[in-house]
Amino acid sequence: MRMRRKGELPEKLCPVCKRSFAWRRKWARVWDEVRYCSERCRQSKRNGRQKSVARNSAALSR
Repeated sequence: MRMRRKGELPEKLCPVCKRSFAWRRKWARVWDEVRYCSERCRQSKRNGRQKSVARNSAALSR
């Protein structure tokens, strides 16, 4: 992959916290499979605690 500026990197939207996250080098081979912005969001989706994480992230963004 050629060098790009941070603003030019591909982005996705996390289905749990609704925040956008950008491509990372460690995800280069699996970018199509990446769905969550963090391990915390991935675990909360699996455990059914989606609403509490979304509320907490909304409170933090204010």
